[in-house]
Amino acid sequence: MIVNREALLENIRQWQEKIAEASAKWGGAEICGVSKTIDPETINMAWDGGIRTLGENRVQELMGKIDHLNPDYKIHLIGQLQTNKVKYIIDRVDMIQSVDRDALAEEINHRALNAGVVMPVLVQVNIAKEPQKAGIDEELLEAFIRRAAEMPGLRVEGLMAIMPIADDPEAVRPYFRRMREWFDRLRDMDIAGVHMNTLSMGMSDDCLVACQEGATMVRLGRALFGERNYH
Repeated sequence: MIVNREALLENIRQWQEKIAEASAKWGGAEICGVSKTIDPETINMAWDGGIRTLGENRVQELMGKIDHLNPDYKIHLIGQLQTNKVKYIIDRVDMIQSVDRDALAEEINHRALNAGVVMPVLVQVNIAKEPQKAGIDEELLEAFIRRAAEMPGLRVEGLMAIMPIADDPEAVRPYFRRMREWFDRLRDMDIAGVHMNTLSMGMSDDCLVACQEGATMVRLGRALFGERNYH
């Protein structure tokens, strides 16, 4: 893990340049810094490098460190979310990226209404139909989004996807392309309550291909912070 401030900031700068170049044709992409297992002190250094959005995977870990993070960060929950954990984060995060089933959408809606908030969400798509991965199959996507759009406690802001692991990022380029096609198609449908501002796809190994194919946000953990000390 990179803990030297100057090295971290230089690493962030280099990735910002690569992302900007790869996504230029689409108007640029934002880096979401994936901060699981990273200590708050290191995470807060990334602010000085221009990182403004953090992605956390686990509710318990997030709740243990959120009060030690720069309060100006936008915090996104990007990991698979259990319905019984929604209550802990409904007024603590700025977006939930991993809405992947009706029961979760309904629970977020219920908790948001009780808390007096409207929660921005991304709908997670299982674009490669991997049985072990969460997400909505694309054949069910439009209908699911229309149902979610009718929930007053949600604001559908776009789509999220996790690609298959591949030795060569080119192998997953078709999936990124199809995600962008869905993003554009749903935006053109102009569904009430659906905004399609964010297409979150691409991680450390495949983010440049994702940017070339139209990602508006990439989720970078290892690329920014180095190898993690998992616990």
